[in-house]
Amino acid sequence: MTSARLTRLVVACVATAALIVPASASALVVGIADQKPDMFYSPLFASLNVQYARVSVSWDAMEHPWETAEVDAWMDGARAAGVMPLVGFGHSRTNRRKLPTPSRFKYDFQQFRKRYPWVTTFATWNEANHCGEPTCHRPELVSSYYRSLRRACPKCTILGAELLDMPNMASWVDQYQRHLGRRKSPRPRYWGLHNYLDANRLRTTGTKTLLKHTTGQVWFTETGGIVKRRQTKNTVTFPESTAHAATATRWVFNKLVPLSRRITRVYLYQWSSAKGENWDSGLVDLKGKGRPALTVVRSQLKILQKRREAAARRQAESQPSSPSPSPSGSAS
Repeated sequence: MTSARLTRLVVACVATAALIVPASASALVVGIADQKPDMFYSPLFASLNVQYARVSVSWDAMEHPWETAEVDAWMDGARAAGVMPLVGFGHSRTNRRKLPTPSRFKYDFQQFRKRYPWVTTFATWNEANHCGEPTCHRPELVSSYYRSLRRACPKCTILGAELLDMPNMASWVDQYQRHLGRRKSPRPRYWGLHNYLDANRLRTTGTKTLLKHTTGQVWFTETGGIVKRRQTKNTVTFPESTAHAATATRWVFNKLVPLSRRITRVYLYQWSSAKGENWDSGLVDLKGKGRPALTVVRSQLKILQKRREAAARRQAESQPSSPSPSPSGSAS
Protein backbone atom coordinates (compact mmCIF):
# COMPACT_ATOMS: atom_id res chain seq x y z
CA MET A 1 0.00 0.00 0.00
CA THR A 2 1.41 3.40 -0.96
CA SER A 3 1.93 6.11 1.63
CA ALA A 4 -0.66 8.34 -0.04
CA ARG A 5 -3.23 5.56 -0.08
CA LEU A 6 -2.54 4.74 3.57
CA THR A 7 -3.03 8.41 4.46
CA ARG A 8 -6.38 8.50 2.64
CA LEU A 9 -7.47 5.34 4.45
CA VAL A 10 -6.58 6.77 7.85
CA VAL A 11 -8.47 9.99 7.09
CA ALA A 12 -11.52 8.00 5.97
CA CYS A 13 -11.46 5.91 9.15
CA VAL A 14 -11.23 9.00 11.32
CA ALA A 15 -14.13 10.59 9.46
CA THR A 16 -16.23 7.45 9.88
CA ALA A 17 -15.45 7.29 13.58
CA ALA A 18 -16.49 10.92 13.95
CA LEU A 19 -19.99 10.00 12.79
CA ILE A 20 -20.53 7.45 15.55
CA VAL A 21 -18.70 9.00 18.50
CA PRO A 22 -21.11 10.94 20.73
CA ALA A 23 -20.78 14.71 20.65
CA SER A 24 -18.92 16.42 23.42
CA ALA A 25 -21.62 17.28 25.95
CA SER A 26 -20.07 20.72 26.29
CA ALA A 27 -21.20 21.47 22.70
CA LEU A 28 -24.87 20.68 23.36
CA VAL A 29 -27.38 23.55 23.14
CA VAL A 30 -30.43 23.39 25.43
CA GLY A 31 -33.61 25.39 24.87
CA ILE A 32 -37.28 25.41 25.81
CA ALA A 33 -40.22 24.99 23.42
CA ASP A 34 -43.46 26.69 24.40
CA GLN A 35 -46.22 28.62 22.65
CA LYS A 36 -46.84 31.09 25.48
CA PRO A 37 -44.77 34.27 26.01
CA ASP A 38 -45.36 34.09 29.79
CA MET A 39 -42.29 31.86 30.06
CA PHE A 40 -39.96 34.75 29.21
CA TYR A 41 -41.11 36.76 32.23
CA SER A 42 -40.76 33.94 34.76
CA PRO A 43 -37.96 34.33 37.35
CA LEU A 44 -37.50 30.55 37.23
CA PHE A 45 -36.91 30.69 33.48
CA ALA A 46 -34.48 33.58 33.88
CA SER A 47 -32.54 31.64 36.52
CA LEU A 48 -31.78 28.88 33.98
CA ASN A 49 -29.98 31.32 31.66
CA VAL A 50 -31.42 29.46 28.65
CA GLN A 51 -30.78 31.41 25.47
CA TYR A 52 -32.80 29.39 22.94
CA ALA A 53 -36.54 28.77 22.53
CA ARG A 54 -38.83 27.27 19.93
CA VAL A 55 -42.31 28.25 18.82
CA SER A 56 -44.64 26.75 16.20
CA VAL A 57 -46.66 29.12 14.02
CA SER A 58 -49.12 28.72 11.16
CA TRP A 59 -47.71 29.00 7.67
CA ASP A 60 -50.22 31.84 7.06
CA ALA A 61 -49.85 33.57 10.45
CA MET A 62 -48.99 36.89 8.82
CA GLU A 63 -52.32 36.89 6.94
CA HIS A 64 -54.41 37.12 10.13
CA PRO A 65 -54.01 40.16 12.42
CA TRP A 66 -55.09 38.24 15.54
CA GLU A 67 -52.47 35.57 14.91
CA THR A 68 -49.80 38.11 14.01
CA ALA A 69 -50.48 39.79 17.37
CA GLU A 70 -49.88 36.46 19.15
CA VAL A 71 -46.58 35.98 17.34
CA ASP A 72 -45.63 39.59 18.13
CA ALA A 73 -46.17 38.95 21.85
CA TRP A 74 -43.99 35.82 21.78
CA MET A 75 -41.24 37.51 19.78
CA ASP A 76 -41.28 40.58 22.04
CA GLY A 77 -40.85 38.31 25.05
CA ALA A 78 -38.00 36.42 23.41
CA ARG A 79 -36.15 39.63 22.51
CA ALA A 80 -36.64 41.06 26.00
CA ALA A 81 -35.19 37.85 27.49
CA GLY A 82 -32.27 37.76 25.04
CA VAL A 83 -33.49 34.46 23.61
CA MET A 84 -32.84 33.25 20.05
CA PRO A 85 -35.97 31.72 18.46
CA LEU A 86 -36.40 28.61 16.36
CA VAL A 87 -39.66 28.97 14.40
CA GLY A 88 -41.41 25.88 13.09
CA PHE A 89 -44.16 26.35 10.50
CA GLY A 90 -47.28 24.21 10.45
CA HIS A 91 -50.94 23.98 9.46
CA SER A 92 -53.22 26.97 9.19
CA ARG A 93 -55.43 27.60 12.21
CA THR A 94 -58.27 28.80 9.99
CA ASN A 95 -58.27 25.77 7.67
CA ARG A 96 -56.18 22.89 8.99
CA ARG A 97 -56.36 20.82 5.78
CA LYS A 98 -55.42 23.62 3.39
CA LEU A 99 -51.89 23.35 2.04
CA PRO A 100 -50.19 26.21 0.20
CA THR A 101 -48.32 25.90 -3.06
CA PRO A 102 -44.54 26.20 -2.67
CA SER A 103 -44.66 29.74 -4.11
CA ARG A 104 -47.41 30.76 -1.67
CA PHE A 105 -45.46 29.21 1.21
CA LYS A 106 -42.39 31.18 0.12
CA TYR A 107 -44.38 34.42 -0.08
CA ASP A 108 -45.77 34.04 3.45
CA PHE A 109 -42.31 33.17 4.73
CA GLN A 110 -40.95 36.37 3.18
CA GLN A 111 -43.67 38.35 4.96
CA PHE A 112 -42.64 36.68 8.21
CA ARG A 113 -38.99 37.58 7.58
CA LYS A 114 -39.90 41.21 6.89
CA ARG A 115 -41.66 41.47 10.22
CA TYR A 116 -38.98 39.62 12.22
CA PRO A 117 -35.72 40.04 10.28
CA TRP A 118 -33.64 39.13 13.35
CA VAL A 119 -35.03 35.56 13.32
CA THR A 120 -32.86 33.29 11.17
CA THR A 121 -33.60 29.71 12.30
CA PHE A 122 -36.63 27.87 10.92
CA ALA A 123 -38.15 24.40 10.59
CA THR A 124 -40.00 23.70 7.34
CA TRP A 125 -43.04 21.88 8.80
CA ASN A 126 -44.06 20.87 12.30
CA GLU A 127 -44.58 17.10 12.84
CA ALA A 128 -44.79 16.63 9.09
CA ASN A 129 -45.21 12.82 9.23
CA HIS A 130 -48.04 12.93 11.79
CA CYS A 131 -51.29 11.89 10.10
CA GLY A 132 -53.13 14.62 11.94
CA GLU A 133 -51.20 16.93 9.62
CA PRO A 134 -52.16 17.44 5.96
CA THR A 135 -48.53 16.66 5.06
CA CYS A 136 -48.67 13.08 6.34
CA HIS A 137 -48.81 11.65 2.80
CA ARG A 138 -47.09 14.59 1.09
CA PRO A 139 -43.34 14.35 1.80
CA GLU A 140 -42.57 15.54 -1.73
CA LEU A 141 -44.51 18.74 -1.11
CA VAL A 142 -42.68 19.41 2.16
CA SER A 143 -39.36 18.97 0.35
CA SER A 144 -40.55 21.62 -2.12
CA TYR A 145 -41.36 23.89 0.83
CA TYR A 146 -37.83 23.33 2.10
CA ARG A 147 -36.36 24.37 -1.24
CA SER A 148 -38.55 27.48 -1.19
CA LEU A 149 -37.26 28.51 2.23
CA ARG A 150 -33.66 27.90 1.21
CA ARG A 151 -34.08 30.10 -1.85
CA ALA A 152 -35.84 32.84 0.10
CA CYS A 153 -33.14 32.97 2.79
CA PRO A 154 -29.88 31.24 1.78
CA LYS A 155 -28.11 32.40 4.95
CA CYS A 156 -30.80 31.15 7.33
CA THR A 157 -30.58 27.85 9.18
CA ILE A 158 -33.42 25.73 7.78
CA LEU A 159 -34.46 22.34 9.20
CA GLY A 160 -35.74 19.94 6.54
CA ALA A 161 -38.78 19.09 8.68
CA GLU A 162 -39.74 18.30 12.27
CA LEU A 163 -40.72 14.65 12.65
CA LEU A 164 -42.43 12.48 15.23
CA ASP A 165 -40.71 9.20 16.11
CA MET A 166 -43.58 7.18 14.66
CA PRO A 167 -43.37 3.97 12.58
CA ASN A 168 -43.84 5.89 9.29
CA MET A 169 -40.90 8.23 9.91
CA ALA A 170 -38.27 6.27 7.95
CA SER A 171 -40.37 5.83 4.81
CA TRP A 172 -41.55 9.46 4.98
CA VAL A 173 -37.98 10.79 5.19
CA ASP A 174 -36.79 8.47 2.41
CA GLN A 175 -39.50 9.74 0.05
CA TYR A 176 -38.72 13.34 0.98
CA GLN A 177 -35.03 12.88 0.16
CA ARG A 178 -35.67 10.97 -3.06
CA HIS A 179 -37.70 13.93 -4.29
CA LEU A 180 -34.84 16.31 -3.48
CA GLY A 181 -32.49 13.96 -5.35
CA ARG A 182 -34.62 14.07 -8.48
CA ARG A 183 -34.51 17.85 -8.26
CA LYS A 184 -30.74 17.74 -7.63
CA SER A 185 -31.17 19.78 -4.47
CA PRO A 186 -28.79 19.36 -1.52
CA ARG A 187 -30.14 17.33 1.37
CA PRO A 188 -30.97 19.20 4.57
CA ARG A 189 -28.10 19.82 6.94
CA TYR A 190 -30.52 19.94 9.90
CA TRP A 191 -33.50 17.85 10.99
CA GLY A 192 -35.94 18.27 13.86
CA LEU A 193 -37.14 15.31 15.92
CA HIS A 194 -40.00 15.09 18.41
CA ASN A 195 -38.98 11.87 20.11
CA TYR A 196 -41.67 11.63 22.78
CA LEU A 197 -42.03 7.87 22.32
CA ASP A 198 -38.32 7.28 22.90
CA ALA A 199 -38.24 9.61 25.88
CA ASN A 200 -41.37 8.34 27.61
CA ARG A 201 -40.98 4.66 26.78
CA LEU A 202 -37.30 4.84 27.77
CA ARG A 203 -36.15 3.48 24.41
CA THR A 204 -33.85 4.67 21.61
CA THR A 205 -35.54 3.19 18.51
CA GLY A 206 -36.95 6.31 16.87
CA THR A 207 -33.89 8.45 17.40
CA LYS A 208 -31.62 5.79 15.92
CA THR A 209 -33.97 5.48 12.93
CA LEU A 210 -33.75 9.16 12.02
CA LEU A 211 -29.97 9.11 12.46
CA LYS A 212 -29.77 6.11 10.12
CA HIS A 213 -31.94 7.63 7.39
CA THR A 214 -30.46 11.14 7.33
CA THR A 215 -27.20 13.02 7.34
CA GLY A 216 -26.46 16.29 9.09
CA GLN A 217 -27.41 17.50 12.54
CA VAL A 218 -30.44 16.23 14.44
CA TRP A 219 -32.12 18.60 16.86
CA PHE A 220 -34.68 17.41 19.41
CA THR A 221 -37.00 20.35 18.74
CA GLU A 222 -39.64 18.91 21.08
CA THR A 223 -38.90 16.31 23.70
CA GLY A 224 -39.36 15.62 27.38
CA GLY A 225 -41.47 13.80 29.91
CA ILE A 226 -45.25 13.80 29.80
CA VAL A 227 -47.09 14.50 33.05
CA LYS A 228 -50.64 14.08 31.81
CA ARG A 229 -52.61 13.62 28.59
CA ARG A 230 -56.29 14.34 29.03
CA GLN A 231 -57.62 12.82 25.81
CA THR A 232 -60.38 10.29 26.30
CA LYS A 233 -58.31 7.52 24.69
CA ASN A 234 -54.56 7.10 24.40
CA THR A 235 -53.35 4.30 22.14
CA VAL A 236 -49.74 4.80 23.25
CA THR A 237 -49.42 3.99 26.93
CA PHE A 238 -46.76 4.73 29.53
CA PRO A 239 -46.82 6.06 33.09
CA GLU A 240 -47.98 9.66 33.46
CA SER A 241 -46.86 11.64 36.49
CA THR A 242 -44.38 14.29 37.53
CA ALA A 243 -41.99 11.54 38.68
CA HIS A 244 -42.23 9.80 35.28
CA ALA A 245 -41.63 13.12 33.48
CA ALA A 246 -38.40 13.59 35.45
CA THR A 247 -37.27 10.06 34.56
CA ALA A 248 -38.04 10.64 30.87
CA THR A 249 -36.20 13.98 30.88
CA ARG A 250 -33.17 12.32 32.45
CA TRP A 251 -33.36 9.63 29.72
CA VAL A 252 -33.20 12.33 27.03
CA PHE A 253 -29.91 13.69 28.34
CA ASN A 254 -28.26 10.48 29.53
CA LYS A 255 -29.35 7.99 26.84
CA LEU A 256 -30.65 9.77 23.73
CA VAL A 257 -28.24 12.69 23.37
CA PRO A 258 -25.14 10.43 23.67
CA LEU A 259 -26.30 8.29 20.72
CA SER A 260 -24.50 10.50 18.22
CA ARG A 261 -22.36 13.61 17.94
CA ARG A 262 -24.86 14.73 15.29
CA ILE A 263 -27.37 15.46 18.07
CA THR A 264 -26.53 19.06 18.92
CA ARG A 265 -29.65 20.71 20.32
CA VAL A 266 -32.42 19.80 22.76
CA TYR A 267 -35.60 21.85 23.17
CA LEU A 268 -37.68 20.63 26.13
CA TYR A 269 -41.43 20.91 25.62
CA GLN A 270 -42.97 22.58 27.49
CA TRP A 271 -42.40 25.29 30.10
CA SER A 272 -45.95 25.10 31.43
CA SER A 273 -49.35 23.80 30.45
CA ALA A 274 -52.50 25.93 30.68
CA LYS A 275 -55.76 25.26 32.44
CA GLY A 276 -57.98 23.02 30.32
CA GLU A 277 -55.25 21.96 27.86
CA ASN A 278 -55.19 18.30 26.86
CA TRP A 279 -51.41 18.02 27.07
CA ASP A 280 -49.17 18.68 30.05
CA SER A 281 -45.41 18.17 29.89
CA GLY A 282 -44.66 21.34 31.79
CA LEU A 283 -41.43 21.87 33.70
CA VAL A 284 -43.50 24.02 36.05
CA ASP A 285 -47.07 23.51 37.25
CA LEU A 286 -50.08 25.76 36.76
CA LYS A 287 -49.04 27.83 39.80
CA GLY A 288 -45.56 28.40 38.41
CA LYS A 289 -43.85 26.03 40.83
CA GLY A 290 -40.99 23.93 39.52
CA ARG A 291 -41.54 20.20 39.05
CA PRO A 292 -38.98 17.37 39.42
CA ALA A 293 -38.19 17.54 35.67
CA LEU A 294 -37.07 21.15 36.12
CA THR A 295 -34.61 19.96 38.75
CA VAL A 296 -33.23 17.48 36.19
CA VAL A 297 -32.86 20.24 33.58
CA ARG A 298 -31.17 22.55 36.05
CA SER A 299 -28.72 19.80 36.99
CA GLN A 300 -27.93 19.05 33.33
CA LEU A 301 -27.33 22.73 32.58
CA LYS A 302 -24.85 22.92 35.45
CA ILE A 303 -23.04 19.84 34.16
CA LEU A 304 -22.85 21.33 30.65
CA GLN A 305 -21.53 24.62 32.02
CA LYS A 306 -18.80 22.87 34.02
CA ARG A 307 -17.77 20.88 30.94
CA ARG A 308 -17.63 24.03 28.83
CA GLU A 309 -15.46 25.73 31.42
CA ALA A 310 -13.16 22.71 31.61
CA ALA A 311 -12.90 22.60 27.80
CA ALA A 312 -12.05 26.31 27.72
CA ARG A 313 -9.33 25.80 30.34
CA ARG A 314 -7.84 22.89 28.41
CA GLN A 315 -7.82 24.94 25.23
CA ALA A 316 -6.15 27.87 26.99
CA GLU A 317 -3.52 25.60 28.51
CA SER A 318 -2.75 24.03 25.12
CA GLN A 319 -1.93 27.39 23.56
CA PRO A 320 1.85 28.09 23.41
CA SER A 321 2.81 30.88 25.73
CA SER A 322 4.52 33.95 24.23
CA PRO A 323 8.11 34.55 25.34
CA SER A 324 8.44 37.26 27.95
CA PRO A 325 10.39 40.33 26.83
CA SER A 326 13.79 40.94 28.41
CA PRO A 327 14.16 43.84 30.86
CA SER A 328 15.86 45.92 28.15
CA GLY A 329 12.92 45.35 25.81
CA SER A 330 14.97 43.31 23.34
CA ALA A 331 14.61 39.60 22.75
CA SER A 332 16.83 37.53 25.01
